[in-house]
Amino acid sequence: MELSSTQEVSGQTARACRVSVIIKALNEESGIVETLESALRAVSRVGGEVVLADSCSTDRTVELAMQYPVRIVQLAHPNERCCGVGPQLGYQHSSGEFLYVLDGDMQMLDGFLEEALAILEQRPEIAGVGGRVIELNTESLEYVAREQRVAAHRQAGSVDRLDGGGLYRRSAIEAAGYFSDRNLHSYEEYDLGTRLRSLGWTLWRIPRGAVNHFGHDAPPYRLLMRRWQTRYVWGLGELIRAAIGQPRLAMVVGGLSELRLYAAVLVWWTVLASVPLWPIGVASKLLVFFTTLALPVLFMAWRKRSFEKAIYAVVSWSFHAAGLVRGLLQKPRPPRAMISSRVLREPANLSQSSV
Repeated sequence: MELSSTQEVSGQTARACRVSVIIKALNEESGIVETLESALRAVSRVGGEVVLADSCSTDRTVELAMQYPVRIVQLAHPNERCCGVGPQLGYQHSSGEFLYVLDGDMQMLDGFLEEALAILEQRPEIAGVGGRVIELNTESLEYVAREQRVAAHRQAGSVDRLDGGGLYRRSAIEAAGYFSDRNLHSYEEYDLGTRLRSLGWTLWRIPRGAVNHFGHDAPPYRLLMRRWQTRYVWGLGELIRAAIGQPRLAMVVGGLSELRLYAAVLVWWTVLASVPLWPIGVASKLLVFFTTLALPVLFMAWRKRSFEKAIYAVVSWSFHAAGLVRGLLQKPRPPRAMISSRVLREPANLSQSSV
């Protein structure tokens, strides 16, 4: 049963519930059972539903999920896969007064939903509450660096985004127009945060653990290649393009410290490309070129006390800088348009009406 881009999901508002946990998944068979069970435990304590938003998995993700009392919805068109499409797809098929987004490689921790709900009910100015994302992948250079990074939005208190998931009130999402931008291959939480904050809402993070995150176990350079192939690194450029002409543009750009880094990488590339044109001798050109090439690596090796981590950092910057340019060139679909999808299963044998 496919939903067209202009049709609406029937019967969802009639089945209003307190919390909808939306699980976005693509080929997560190795951990989807634990993810589903953790989400079902969490909603059993507060009342609610679990919605699995599947991006056309080709493994046993859906087959395994069929064993559980959850709503399973799936993209109609695999070419629409991206990080932003999953939450929005789940949102279309949810009915909760509050919404939590969970990745298919995460497990919810007991007690977080109760505490987050209490905060949202006590403080009407808060649109969403997040907690600590506990990184359990201790092998990947990227995930280790992420855990060690002391980013402001990962600290307790008022934040500009809820990376790693959060509990949002539906009324705030409705005011923002849509849950997640279907065009974004990353930065979907930051985009949502800027849209909410531009309307006067606040986002809040508490020090309590919300989820365990296992992450991908691919070697670091293979992970970078995967992120290029899946267009994940295009996300920053797509985000900026979506904000151009919008009142939130200054807020979007002002909160992205990495944007300055990737812009510097583009300048670095430009300098390297220009060296052959300099009016100096060949030997001098080679000296300038290789010195300029080595400087970022040497600086990061000094900073990280590791050549391995330094080289990976510079290569990662380069992937993201290239992705920034590619994302800026990508033409987006209307983010408010209905996502074509199929309902594969309703919990408790509820009617799967075609709309």
